[in-house]
Amino acid sequence: MFEILKTGGFIMIPLVLASVVMIGIILERFWSLRMSSVVPPKLGAEVRQWARTAKIEKDHLDKLRQNSPLGAVLATVVANRQRSRDVISDKVQATGRQVVHRLSRYLNTLGTIAIISPLLGLLGTVSGLIRMFLVITTAGIGDANALAGGIGEALVATAAGLCVACVGYFFHRHFKGHVQNLAMALEHEANLLMDSLEAPDPVASPVPAPAPQRAAR
Repeated sequence: MFEILKTGGFIMIPLVLASVVMIGIILERFWSLRMSSVVPPKLGAEVRQWARTAKIEKDHLDKLRQNSPLGAVLATVVANRQRSRDVISDKVQATGRQVVHRLSRYLNTLGTIAIISPLLGLLGTVSGLIRMFLVITTAGIGDANALAGGIGEALVATAAGLCVACVGYFFHRHFKGHVQNLAMALEHEANLLMDSLEAPDPVASPVPAPAPQRAAR
């Protein structure tokens, strides 16, 4: 493997560094964007149970905000529960944009790696071709080893750049779609909580009045 990388020339150094960064981002995003971590399964139901109480402690809201991205969105709804739904929706959208921005962290870097990797590979290809033509101008076409070195540098650099780009682009698109799915789940839970706050309090069913008795003839 080291010999193959060495054949690719100097351009393999930034390609290897880019691949290391890419793998680190992919592993970190897989861990950070777990559904159970972003949208805890039982949190929405628990918040809907106590959100309609008359008084909610500030410490309770702070703990909810720090619980998870879903907690931050639900805490915004609870903190503004006395306002109109339009105001609550605006507040939730502002919080949601911040949450989605945090969920999208490092994805721009991953996309940049996917874009520049084939360009780096192309640069390695050009470098290998230049090396090959220099050999031809100085030693002619009789030095097969020198010509093979230039061709090998061009091919290895191109292949490495394309491999890094394909992997980076695939996971960039994957995480982009996953973040959108998480955003939809957050919006759904926020709407459920707002609907719960607007629902009337359950009251006891009125006891039916007794039917009037007919006067005896």
